[in-house]
Amino acid sequence: MPTTDTDAARPAPPGATAATRAGGPTRRLRLGYASGALVTGTFTTLPGLLLLPYLTDTLGVGAALAGVIVFVPKAWDAVLNPLVGRASDRTRTRWGARRPYVLGGGLAMALAFALTFSGLLPGSAGAWLTATGYLLTATAFAFFQVPYAAMPAELADREEHRVRLVAGRVAVIGVAALVTGALSPVLVDAGGGGLVGHRWAGLFGATVIALGTLWVFSGTAPTAQTPHDSARTANKDEAAPRTTAGTARTPADAHEHTLRAQFAAARAHPPFMALLRCVVAQSVATGVLLAGAPYFARHILHDSSGVGALVAAFVAPNLLTMPLWSRLRGPRGYAVATALFTAGCVLFLASPVLPEGVVLLSMALAGTGHAGQLLFLYAMLPDCIARDTARTDRHRGGVLSGVFTTCEGLGVALGPFLYGLVLQLSGYVSSGTGHAAEQTTTAQIGILAGFGALPALAAVAAVLLLRGYDRPY
Repeated sequence: MPTTDTDAARPAPPGATAATRAGGPTRRLRLGYASGALVTGTFTTLPGLLLLPYLTDTLGVGAALAGVIVFVPKAWDAVLNPLVGRASDRTRTRWGARRPYVLGGGLAMALAFALTFSGLLPGSAGAWLTATGYLLTATAFAFFQVPYAAMPAELADREEHRVRLVAGRVAVIGVAALVTGALSPVLVDAGGGGLVGHRWAGLFGATVIALGTLWVFSGTAPTAQTPHDSARTANKDEAAPRTTAGTARTPADAHEHTLRAQFAAARAHPPFMALLRCVVAQSVATGVLLAGAPYFARHILHDSSGVGALVAAFVAPNLLTMPLWSRLRGPRGYAVATALFTAGCVLFLASPVLPEGVVLLSMALAGTGHAGQLLFLYAMLPDCIARDTARTDRHRGGVLSGVFTTCEGLGVALGPFLYGLVLQLSGYVSSGTGHAAEQTTTAQIGILAGFGALPALAAVAAVLLLRGYDRPY
């Protein structure tokens, strides 16, 4: 990765503790930061699995409209995320710049998440309540996720240290996805399905989100005052913060008063723009797989309870393969991971004639690739932030993280939206009974093609869109 400064020459980021500068992030810090992935993993996995079928098969919403309900909150986040990032860049508190947002956003998100699946109203009224709850959840998630994603660039000053932080995050995403993805369908069935069953799943997800929020807030508390903080404490009227070398460092908002200027700065960063294009396509692939898994299990495998096994096969590699993926770096590692992900998705197309065990192995193959894809994407973001800081001498981690989170969220929401369109075009029949209706052969073909072909095509596009990441600037 060509840069203007090597990692060793970069000044320590303002949030780095003495421990991170000396020998990498401490165990306490790694666990504390990684625990935030309980929030992100639950938010991505549980609604990704349950929300679309909850709307189509319990509330009786048409597949295309259900896709719109899933997509609109993410479109709103496209406006909100950069604003949150800018605000966190400008925030100065005794808890740090990012942690207050993480705490407030995460706890508000837990309450809104429970509302989304509360099942207080049936039919169209319930659909409106669900849409409102999901919009509030996505809003609170922006206040959590944008500052959270920016933290590694400030907690560690070397690429390998940031990779260690992000590797822990990806592993815990796997834990969250495994726990919530496998247990939430069981809770729905144990509650009798329908409104009541989904209410229990919503309360379970809200509990995991609240736990992850409190853990990451306490686990990333600074254990020592940094030189940056000491300088600011000694002179509260100082116009610009100081680096460890004692030179002035200008915050982003001193030069960039408008969001337009900040987006222009992002566009002037070719590696970051390549990363944005890639994360949209990759997140579409992930969104399709999550949204399609319940339909695939019910109508192709003819086993509605099999969705838990599919999710477990997909996310277990996050825990098992992370040490291997951590040996690779950047676009090359991402391309290898994508090849495995795509191979697994293509094999799904043959699932009607394959034994169920082979289908689960195909899902595990896709999950192995997905674990690497997440690691490399999330590691490249703080590297882009660090490169931008070294090049411009400005702190814009929150802004860049906000734009990244916006693109990731849009992709995750586009996945169910596109899958819903495929279902609608193939003639999928919705139901308001809490149980899926019988589908025609054409609808089953749509379910299978959307589940296998769409994510494979999106993943290939993601690799092609990342080609500009190593371009000098």
